[in-house]
Amino acid sequence: MTTHNVEPILETAGLRRTFSGRGGAVEAVAGVDLRVAAGDIFGFLGPNGAGKTTTLRILATLLPPTAGTARVAGFDVARQAREVRTRIGYVAQSGGSYRESTGREELVIQGRLFGMSKADAGRRAVEILEALDLSDAGDRTCKTYSGGMRRRLNIGIGMVHRPALLFLDEPTTGLDPQARARLWEEIKKLRETGTTVFLTTHYLEEADALCDCLAIIDHGRIVAEGSPDELKREIAGDVVTVGVNGHGDRVVALMAAQTFVREAGIEDGLVRLYVDKGEEAVPQILRLLDSHGMAPSTMNLHRPSLDDVFLKKTGRSLRETAA
Repeated sequence: MTTHNVEPILETAGLRRTFSGRGGAVEAVAGVDLRVAAGDIFGFLGPNGAGKTTTLRILATLLPPTAGTARVAGFDVARQAREVRTRIGYVAQSGGSYRESTGREELVIQGRLFGMSKADAGRRAVEILEALDLSDAGDRTCKTYSGGMRRRLNIGIGMVHRPALLFLDEPTTGLDPQARARLWEEIKKLRETGTTVFLTTHYLEEADALCDCLAIIDHGRIVAEGSPDELKREIAGDVVTVGVNGHGDRVVALMAAQTFVREAGIEDGLVRLYVDKGEEAVPQILRLLDSHGMAPSTMNLHRPSLDDVFLKKTGRSLRETAA
């Protein structure tokens, strides 16, 4: 459920961050404008190096912006960092648990850091261990946890103080498919309790499965924003890819002249056609190729995906960029 009419819990305007490098200044975040509605799972989708983590660190008050403004829960991240920190949770890619501590100890320590009494922190640790299905492992040291268990514990550490907004930086990187799916369910439960979740990811399936709204970032700039369905609808129609044995330019010219083809181009040696109704377009494409003496080596029809959105906006595939 996308809640565009809900009061935003996070807003940025013209957010920028520049780093000094050997070759001169590098703009990692280049004028980012965001609006995140309270109660949403908001996704920040993009390849490694796109500016996701830098933006997240600015929003979590860990890095000052070079320019622009950002407000979290009504407070300015640069001028009111203390107020922001009490209202957010932050789980970095590397996590934050100590190998020699038990899961319960980590949760209690985090609660104490946020001003809870020892008794309240202990009760909260029990709640989180139960919620994340870690009760049986609560008194084991973190070094004995699997990757999925450790990530669940790290999320628990980030939510000990019941933050209004929880930042998750690449929460499922390195997990196997089963552990990733399990963590997705835990993230969805957070939304059900009223917590707003802001997660970065380069997994297309993750953004599609979890996010009410998402922004696609590339080279420090937002190239698209909306719900997954809204972004895919922008592509307008189905996508047909055709292998044409070196005749790409001829096929593109031929197809671009057809009224049923919205757009034609070449990507990695394959002709990519955007059409209104793929099931009707495929027979017409085959007849046209046959009438011009060209037999396709492959042909695939699929609905637009978030990768198609990324390709449309940037000229390259996110799957290949991430790989």
